[in-house]
Parts: sequence; C-alpha cells; structure tokens
Amino acid sequence: MLPTIRQVVRLETFPPQLRCGAVAVAKFQQKFQSTYNPYDYSVKEKSYIIWAVSAGAIVGTFPVNYFYIKYGARWPFFVAGILSAFSTISVPLAAKAHIVLLLFVRFIQGVAYSADFAAIGLLCVVSWGKNDEKLCKVFFFQRWAPLAQTGTFIAVLTSFTPVSSVITNPVAGWLCVSSWGWRSAYYIFGIFTLISFLFWIYFYTDDPQFHKSVSQKELGKIQKDKTEAHIKRDSFIPYKEIITNKTILVIWLNAFTEMVTAVLLLTYAPLYFRNVLKFDVEQTGLLVSASASVHLPIKLAFGFVSDYMTCISEIWRMRFFNTMAVGVAGVFCILIGIVPAEYRYTEVVLFCGVLTAMGLNPGGFYKCGTLASRQYSHVVLGAIQFMKCVALFVAPLWMAIFVHDEYNYHQWKWVFICNGVLCLLANVLFYPIATDQPQPFTLITRETRMKEKQMKLMQNGHGNKISDVEVNKKDDTTSSKDNDDLNMKL
Repeated sequence: MLPTIRQVVRLETFPPQLRCGAVAVAKFQQKFQSTYNPYDYSVKEKSYIIWAVSAGAIVGTFPVNYFYIKYGARWPFFVAGILSAFSTISVPLAAKAHIVLLLFVRFIQGVAYSADFAAIGLLCVVSWGKNDEKLCKVFFFQRWAPLAQTGTFIAVLTSFTPVSSVITNPVAGWLCVSSWGWRSAYYIFGIFTLISFLFWIYFYTDDPQFHKSVSQKELGKIQKDKTEAHIKRDSFIPYKEIITNKTILVIWLNAFTEMVTAVLLLTYAPLYFRNVLKFDVEQTGLLVSASASVHLPIKLAFGFVSDYMTCISEIWRMRFFNTMAVGVAGVFCILIGIVPAEYRYTEVVLFCGVLTAMGLNPGGFYKCGTLASRQYSHVVLGAIQFMKCVALFVAPLWMAIFVHDEYNYHQWKWVFICNGVLCLLANVLFYPIATDQPQPFTLITRETRMKEKQMKLMQNGHGNKISDVEVNKKDDTTSSKDNDDLNMKL
C-alpha cells in the first residue's frame, strides 16, 4: 500500500507504505492460503499509484492558486484539508474495490496536496515601501509574516516534510503490524487530519488585525514596511512579467534541482542502501530514517539564523545559504557517485550530508523568491510546489535513463554525479541574480495596468485626430490644385 497522510497542514507520502503493503500481502496469503492478493501490486501499478498524487497536484496547482488569490487562505485551505482527510480514509475501501478507484482517490489527495505551498506564500508574502500611517488605516488584508522574520516563517512552514515523516513513519509501521491492521493507519491519520483542520478554521483568519489574539503591538510588527499593494486581496497577477523575470527563473531552477535531488535520495536511498551498499533491511530502515531526521532541526535553526545574522548583508546571507542548500549538496551528491561502494558508511555520511545541507534552503532560494516577488510571492512559491510535483515524475525518469540493474554501482553513480553537476550549475547562476529588492513586476497592479491601457487608448485617439486633420489638409490642397488647373484651361 502507498498511504498519503496530511500532518496538520501537510499531505505526505511515506516509506512505511511498502511495509504496510507487505504486511497486507502476508496476512492475506496466510488467511486464505492463496498466492493471489488484490493488494500485491506490480512495479508498474506502484508507479501509477505514486504518479497519481503528482498528477493531482499538477492539475490542482493553478486552480488552487486562483482560489487563494480570490478568497484568501482560510477557506480554500480548509477545503483542501477536508479533501485530504476523507480521501485518506477512503484509501482502504478504494484499494479493495479496484485499482482504478484507488488511483482516483490518490489523484484527489494530490489535488489537496497542491494547496500547501501557495498557503505558505500567502502567510509569508511581504512587500516594500514606507510605513505610511495613512495606509495603515486602510489596510484590508494583512499577511502574517513580518518582513524581518521571513526566513523563520519559511523554515517552520516548509518543515512539514521531515515532520510528517518523523511522525508517520514509526506510527504507521507500528499500526501495520499491530492487531489493528494496516487499514487503521489510514483511518487514524484521516481522523487526525480532520480534527487538525477544524482547529485551522477555528483559529486562523486571513487578516491579523481582526484576530482576537493579536495585540496592537504584534499588529504593528506584522504591518511594518508593508504597502497597500501587498495588503489588497486582488486576483490580478502579472503572470507574463513574473515568468519572464530572470531572477525568478533562476530561483525556480535552484528549487527544481534541489527538489529532484531530495526526491531521488528520499525515494531511492532504501534501494541503494539495500542492493548496492549491502545493508540488511533493519539497518537500511534505521540509517535512512536517521539521515532524514537531521534535516528538520537544521532547517529550523538556520531559518532563524538567516533572519537575525544581521552582521552580514541580506544578499550575502542568501548566497551563503543557497550555496549550502544547493551547491554543497551538489558536491556531496557528486561524491556519492565517486566514493566506491565498499566504503558504505562513508556513503551513508554523504547521504546525510546532502539532506543536512538542504536544510538551509529557507535562507536561500525560498527567501530570495519571497523578497523578490513580494505581494506575488504566493505565485512564486506555488510554482515551486508545482516543480516538486514534476520532480516526482523526473526522478523515476532519471533512474530509468541510467539504472537498468539495481545492483550495479557503476550505473547508480551517474545518477548522483549528473544530478550534483546540475545543482552546482544552478547555484553558480544564483550568485549574480540574488537580491533582496522587489523586482519591477511588483510595481504592476490592477490600477497601474488600467492606467497604462488608458494612456494607450488616449494616445491612439490623439493619433487618429492628427491623421484626420492631415487627411483634410491633403484633401483641401488637392481640391485647390484642381481648381487652379481648371481656371488655367478656361
């Protein structure tokens, strides 16, 4: 089985899925004395089950972003959570009925998953400008992250992957082998998800100035250095200017290479440890979990440091953190492919090094994307979520290109080397574009776009009037000339 769990604000696939499936297969065969099992999926079917979530997330990314822009985060995110809860609870029934129904449920889980990063963007969106007292009086839609604490907010909110893995892995593994059975993992986590989102809808509001627990002092910190363009809840987005901005493109490139690397390591590390490094099953599970667990405290600690290490300029802080999260991670990835498989504990340390270095990403491309796009950062972070979904397709494709024998180290090494080189290239491109200043498209609003159109219309109208005058003058000249010719003839 391949369960998908939302941990408070997060939908996450996790490794015990395969363990639960093995337990279900064994129990079915033991009970019915049969080698056939409806839960014993083929390799291709398992790929479809994984890709169904990715497909749902890709399809849901743009509609969910539209609803966030139009209605804020409170209700759309709540609906996504309810979808995740009920689809998770439905997995056992769908799996028993037919694989097509299971794929549909997984697709719905993917649609719910697409709500995560755009919600982070709305909570962390920041803007620039002077703290105008008059503007503070007309603020309509405040976001929650103060400008000075962007890195901390991003670190906490993007930590859902390691948090969900640390919580769900041991709990799901225990439930799968307990008398409650593997189905209970879906029911318990689904109910937990439902309760979590009831808390969300009760406590969260899109506007902190209307929240009963926010004091005037806290509100002042949240509002500091934010402008009306940041505050307004408007569906207008200058998509063309955003997707053609070189800074945003390089940020997306760094995010994509980092995510493909993360998906590769987290998905295929158990296979590599077991088949190439020759660890037994118990050692493999322990080492993979330990490697992934280091990521969380590093992410939280350095997200805080990226905001308060004020002795270094913001731009150089972002360059440093991105170099660690993408560049150094790329170096470790290359070394995994270079170090011989005989040095298996060195390989484990390098795996741990890659995941640890990636924990510094909140202070790198995440923060740069937020500061550069300001009131449109939910679009930029939503696109990163979209890339994460694409990475779930790209990583298996990367494996299919290079690895035909799962026990062959010389095939595996090219996956790590090529991926590491791409990370290094992306990080080099990040250096000249890193900025903490808003990009030109942040000045584009619905009002400025309307004024621009009105100016064009006025210019076109004035041009037509000039043309008419010139035509009339030309006609008068022609008529006068014709009259002179006629008089000469007479």
